[in-house]
Amino acid sequence: MQKASVIKAVLTAGCVALFALSGPVSAEVKLNGSGASFPFPIYSKWFKDFSKENKDIRVDYQSKGSGAGIQDLINGTVDFAASDAAMEDAEIAKVKQGVVLLPMTAGEIVLIYNLKGVNELKLSRAAYAGIFSGTITKWNDPAIAATNPGVALPDKAITVVTRSDSSGTSYVFSGHLAAISETFDKTVGKSKQPNWPSSGKFVAAPKNDGVTAQVQQNEGAIGYVEYGYAKLTGWKQVAQLENKSGNFVAAGPQTGAAALAASEFSGTTLPNSDVPNLIAWNWDPAGADSYPIVSYTWMLFYKDQDDAKAAALRKLVKYGVEEGQKIADSMGYIPLPENVQQKVMEAAEFIQ
Repeated sequence: MQKASVIKAVLTAGCVALFALSGPVSAEVKLNGSGASFPFPIYSKWFKDFSKENKDIRVDYQSKGSGAGIQDLINGTVDFAASDAAMEDAEIAKVKQGVVLLPMTAGEIVLIYNLKGVNELKLSRAAYAGIFSGTITKWNDPAIAATNPGVALPDKAITVVTRSDSSGTSYVFSGHLAAISETFDKTVGKSKQPNWPSSGKFVAAPKNDGVTAQVQQNEGAIGYVEYGYAKLTGWKQVAQLENKSGNFVAAGPQTGAAALAASEFSGTTLPNSDVPNLIAWNWDPAGADSYPIVSYTWMLFYKDQDDAKAAALRKLVKYGVEEGQKIADSMGYIPLPENVQQKVMEAAEFIQ
């Protein structure tokens, strides 16, 4: 009996010593985010792979639209958010902890359509601006026929599918249309929830998958989605769009990168802050090879927050910049230019 007590004491002491050498077991850090559906496919891949490599950090992200993500950040119900429309000054002012906005990837917005027998479609600036302004309502309209000689365009009404939710994709798309069409700017305007025309056949659906489903279900429909989403779902009918130089170009890594190259950050800091302002817009990119509708998409963080979560978020950003960019092209996104990657890493240090 005495021998058993000695053995038990030795084992107990050994366990205590081992615990002391290894230190306390670190608790799992849970990061909850919400927002943009535009980058959801690539973010899902990043977060899954990141959590596999970092067993003590779990990242959950809910795709619910840019506007909802920004509101969640303002309300303090998430640890980070994501938006294709960078936060406005008034929104930033509502976040007492301060905000760090980091462009994490970039992409293009494409027009998908459902038109039997029409496997290639070219839309001029006047044509696609007219369709979404509600002034062009038939597929055989002269503005569409002029750039598609020899194509049998039907005498069929165009069903225009738009986003129903508060969307950064809508913000980028409507911002481009407002830049190239005075009519669109005056009647619809740039917004996360544009005032789409009441005339014509306009149908609204939530997120990229909702828009895609509506286009698929309605022959004669056209809608706007993120290029990466169209690529991953294998959508074949994607229009070539006329750019500022008058050339018809298809979305892709080269044409997207050409457009992105013309975007410049302001060089200032965010309002009432020392955080670098990494916001850049290019509503109508110049360049013969540039795709006309391209944008960065941002992750949004609190500047001041829990130390453990801040460290985990900085680690997540580092992973997105160093490893995440390697798969951007294959998933239909535009890798960040090297100089932008450096700016993101420097600004991420403000997450404390």
